[in-house]
Amino acid sequence: MDTKVITILGIGCALLADQGFGVSVVQTLDARYRFPDNVQLLDGGLLGVVLTGTIARAHHLIVIDSIANCGHPGDMYRLEGHEIRQRLTRKKNPVYQVEFLEALVHCQALDAPPQTVLLAVEPADTQTLACALTPVLQDKIDPMVALVLEELDRLGVSYGQKILESSSCA
Repeated sequence: MDTKVITILGIGCALLADQGFGVSVVQTLDARYRFPDNVQLLDGGLLGVVLTGTIARAHHLIVIDSIANCGHPGDMYRLEGHEIRQRLTRKKNPVYQVEFLEALVHCQALDAPPQTVLLAVEPADTQTLACALTPVLQDKIDPMVALVLEELDRLGVSYGQKILESSSCA
């Protein structure tokens, strides 16, 4: 059976408020859902080019991040293929985003580029040293999780919700 590797990659700096959005979404997916063995959840943080090998092994790559796209905080975007490069090279970006693009270029040079979709949200604050998202982006975690699940549905991936046990004192 030919099973395609699907990587769901959250990128960003969890120490700078809304830059940690992608990482927060991946953590939420991991806490709530079970995925088949061919689906890999990855907190890519600020790794950038270091992710080249991991990205090259994927057939499909779903990237989650916050990007300044001249919209309003909380606006959500879906970009794919060449749209990703065009958007991320249009204006000054955090170093990790530039290095992520370099990793994609390296995969193309290795003739191993995955089909890539970038799911992103417009940040409210990417400068404040804070381990918490702003309220507007915190409210976008569930809608972004839904978008990731839609992408998996398009790819024919089955997944299930984890049963969360509640602790009680008896």
